[in-house]
Parts: sequence; C-alpha cells; structure tokens
Amino acid sequence: MPFTQLKTAPGEPPQTAHDVTDTVQIMLARLRAGGAQVALEYARQLDGWQGEITVSRAEIKAACARVPQSLKDDIAWAHDNISRFAAAQRATAQDMEIELRPGLRAGQRQIPLQAAGCYIPGGRYSHIASALMSIATAREAGVPDITACSPPCGSGPIPDAMLFAMDLAGATRILTIGGVQGIAAMGFGLFGAPPADILVGPGNAYVAEAKRQLFGPIGIDMFAGPTDSLILADDTACPDTVAADLVGQAEHGANSPVWLATTHKPLAEAVIVRVPALIAALPEPNRTAAATAWRDLAEVVLCDTPEEMAQFADQKAPEHLHVQALDLPWWRNRLRAYGSLFLGENTTVAFGDKAAGPNHVLPTSGAARYTGGLSVHKFLKTVTWQEVDEFALPDLARVTASLSRAERMEGHARSADIRLGPVSGAAQSTG
Repeated sequence: MPFTQLKTAPGEPPQTAHDVTDTVQIMLARLRAGGAQVALEYARQLDGWQGEITVSRAEIKAACARVPQSLKDDIAWAHDNISRFAAAQRATAQDMEIELRPGLRAGQRQIPLQAAGCYIPGGRYSHIASALMSIATAREAGVPDITACSPPCGSGPIPDAMLFAMDLAGATRILTIGGVQGIAAMGFGLFGAPPADILVGPGNAYVAEAKRQLFGPIGIDMFAGPTDSLILADDTACPDTVAADLVGQAEHGANSPVWLATTHKPLAEAVIVRVPALIAALPEPNRTAAATAWRDLAEVVLCDTPEEMAQFADQKAPEHLHVQALDLPWWRNRLRAYGSLFLGENTTVAFGDKAAGPNHVLPTSGAARYTGGLSVHKFLKTVTWQEVDEFALPDLARVTASLSRAERMEGHARSADIRLGPVSGAAQSTG
C-alpha cells in the first residue's frame, strides 16, 4: 500500500508486561484466598483510602446535593443520549422462533446477565462519562444487579459528580476501591456484591490484566489497551480542527497513539506545525502526556487516493476513526475496521467520549479488526431452544443416526434410534 511517512513514530520504551502479569497474578491469588480483608488491605496500601469501601445511601445523597445544578443537567443530558441509544440497541436483540420443518421448532431468547461489575477509572481524571457508558448500558440491557467501583480521588472520596453519574445511571451499589482489588471485589463478590457475571469498563494496565486473568469463568467486555485515534482528511479539512482533534486524543496518556492520513500534503504539513503549540497550551499533566504521545507514537502519512486512506485505516483498525473529507456516505460504506466512526468536521471523538450516545468503551490496539465495543449485547446471552414432535421425529432421528455413525459416535446414533421405537431399538442391538 503506497503512502509517504511525513511523521514517523519511534515507539515507546521497552514495556514491562511480564512484571504486570506476575504482579496481578500474585494479587488475585491473595484476593481469592483472603477475600474482603485482603481487598481492604490493598485499598489502604495502594489507594490510600481509609474510609468504608461501600458508599452509603446517605453519602451518595449528600454528594449529589453538592453537585451544581447546571452540571447535573449536563450529566443528565448525556445520560439521556446514552440510555436512548442503548435502548434502541436492545430493541434490535429480539427473541425469535422458526418452524424449520413441520414439527421441528427452534428459536432464541435474549436473557440479561444477572450481575455486572462496572469499573470506572479515577485518579488523574474524573471519568464521569465512563460511569454513564457502562452502568446505563447494563441497566438498559436488563441486568438487575450492577456493582460500580472506582478508586478514591487521591486520599479523598470518589468525586461528587462521579457519584451523581453512577447513581443516575442505575448502580445497585458503589464501592470506593480501584485497581486489581476493585476488579477482584466485583469478580469474587466482596463487600456485599454478588459475583459478577461480566466485568466491563476501561482502566490502566493492571486493571486490564486483572480482567484478562479472570476471563473464562467471568465474562469481560474486552482486553483493552491504551486509547488510539485516526483522522482521515482531504483538502477540504481545516488544519486547526484536525490538529485540535489529534491533541485532544493524545492527552489521554503518553501511550495513546494518534494518526493522520491525508491526500493533501499542505494540510499534513500545517497540522505538524500547529500541534506543538496546542500541546504547549494545555495544563499539566495533560501537556506532558500529549507531548510524549505525539513525539513517540504519532504518525502522519500522505496517501495518493481516498481508497489508499481507507486501506490505511483498515490496516490500523483504530479505536476511534474520524473522517474529515468529502462524500461521507462513501466513507461510511467503505470503512470496515474501527471501534466507532465519526463522520464530518462537525463531529469529534470528544463528542463520542462524553455525551453523543454511542458507547465509548471500544476495542483498542487493532482489536477492531474482529470486535466492536461495549453495547447492550455484551450484557445479554443469546441462547437457543428446540422442540420436536411426531411429524419431524422420523427424518430427524434417521439423519442424526446416519451422521453420528459416519462420525463413529455410536452413542449419539443410539440416542436417536431409540426415539424411533422398539423396532429400531431391536435393530441397533444386533449391530
């Protein structure tokens, strides 16, 4: 695929993935054996939290009262969009029944999971929108019990606005605990929560690794890495807007790559010039995070045609894919590997991150080649059923026995034969 690199990415320093894996494995083993007491010890040691883990109803009510009404209104506006989008998704997941042949009926049911654990990141940023994205989506899917956990803010409690968002979105209970111990609290059913059927929500490398190690007996939304974003732009795009959008995503963290592919070299050059000044104008710690991500991980490539840009996008399979180019219907139909697609200059990934409606918990690190993001479908089990009456029985039993014997699975064949009555039963006993 021909394209010209106008800015290359030297890459991050060597990673310590093995250290993370080993640390998480040891922590989970201790948490599994010691339960809530070990989780509490980790909360004291790693989170610096000295209070109760479970946030009381009175504390939630008091926190909500401290949130300015204007911010409450804005959170509610975003929650309405997110809930309505999730409800529309839920409507597409329907029970169905079909008569495949006379007397052979089969179907499917959509059954909500019984308990979900929603991890809401904290620390450097207060992820209000993440609370809405995971909890409200689980609620719209019909999950009856939802545990939400988030680390304290420094040595203080979960921020008031985050508690308001968690409560508004429908959390059954809220735990002040983060990291591996937070994931374990939800996965193992500590502090009064039932064991989660699924663990969802973004987090740091330790949170992601804890989810990965618990996956199997417990479901997870995905194994997520650092957020990433790609912009596709032609000569109609505004360099100021493109540069601002790239910087806006780079501030997520030093390990968050951003990419630009364009057919217009003057645009690319203008963006490369503008980005450093936009980064320098950010407050800390955003400034350092964005500067490192831009220096080490950002790429700017020049393509000859829109199709080459689309090929580049399919190769990257970005978490966020933003098109600022003409003929948006063509792009919407052509592009095939992304977590969420943002069409046109009036759209920005920040809208999707915070308030537009579609979920912002999305596949990263190229996983968009094979999966989508968090949705109500993650909280539903699509299960099937079948029922046979006498009209369908002879042919179905005969074909099943035939295929079973062709596969040398005689027990299967005989369990089909016996349903045809004593004649076939006698016949099989002579075999």
